[in-house]
Amino acid sequence: MGKMIDFFFLTANLLVGEAQTWLFVNLVQPVLFHFHLMVDDDFAYDGLLWFLAGVLQIAAVYAVLRPLEAWRPIERWSSRKALRVDVIYTLINRLGLISLLLFFTLQPMYDSLQEWLRLRDIDNLNLESLWPGISDRPLVSFLLYLVVFDFAGYWYHRWQHQIQWWWELHAVHHSQRQLSLWADDRNHLLDNLLQAAWFASLALIIGVPPGQFVALSLVSGALQSLQHANVRVPFGWLGERLLVSPRFHRVHHAIGYGHELGHHNNARLYGCNFGILFPWWDMFFRSADFDTPVQPTGVRAQLPPPEGQGEDYGDGFWAQQWLGIVRMARHLPDLRPASHKRAV
Repeated sequence: MGKMIDFFFLTANLLVGEAQTWLFVNLVQPVLFHFHLMVDDDFAYDGLLWFLAGVLQIAAVYAVLRPLEAWRPIERWSSRKALRVDVIYTLINRLGLISLLLFFTLQPMYDSLQEWLRLRDIDNLNLESLWPGISDRPLVSFLLYLVVFDFAGYWYHRWQHQIQWWWELHAVHHSQRQLSLWADDRNHLLDNLLQAAWFASLALIIGVPPGQFVALSLVSGALQSLQHANVRVPFGWLGERLLVSPRFHRVHHAIGYGHELGHHNNARLYGCNFGILFPWWDMFFRSADFDTPVQPTGVRAQLPPPEGQGEDYGDGFWAQQWLGIVRMARHLPDLRPASHKRAV
């Protein structure tokens, strides 16, 4: 079975590579030549892989999840207008430009660091050196990288909630009150840059090949689209403890439960259910909530008084970006952890 899956990975990689080469030679390269941009041909070739994979992922996710949202929604809305801006966020993120740019921008810096370590006989954390031959077993290395990335993502997500200025950027994501398959990528661009740098650096440190990095991003993105989807999918007791479900993640977005302070359970300071793909880290670090039923989602501060402060988080893309910067700047002088009195 393992050999069959490895064969599938290798075959899929070969087919995508052939499609990437064909598109580059027949479409992209002539454009670069015409505009005298051949100096950037390597970057354009790598970028085409991200773009092609992103287009296929968006199409596949929409084809699967949109009918499910229409068939078994958790909430029924009179209008889907609020979701339009999330489509813009999805196109920006899933087509891979930010991740690609950072991955290859950080590569020369990482190579210099590697040389510095080698001159001092210091081993790095490259998994190939810790487990020789792992790169020859695509499925094993993919699953191992996935777990490592998920653990790093869990803590990145918790920090977004614990550090006040960082939360003000992350609140762009939580301010969407109509969660859908498009909501996962609704993030502030500055937060996107920080996140892309975090994961690109990790990928370079542990030696993730570029192709594996793309595959990891695709699988993670597809599963996170499912988590945010407005769909009622029963995972069961065991399933919810193996993979983050839409219900589990919706609690994280719930006003008064998922990301507010001062809840009755002190272990849930700053919120709960931070897991990206797996709920294991929430279970281990006591931040899991499997019991709370479906609740309204959003940020308490955006609710009208007396429930909230009536704060404007913006309806359009640029308004959301600008207001996020304004909120962040308001808290930059205070670099202490977020106060337990914060209303979110």
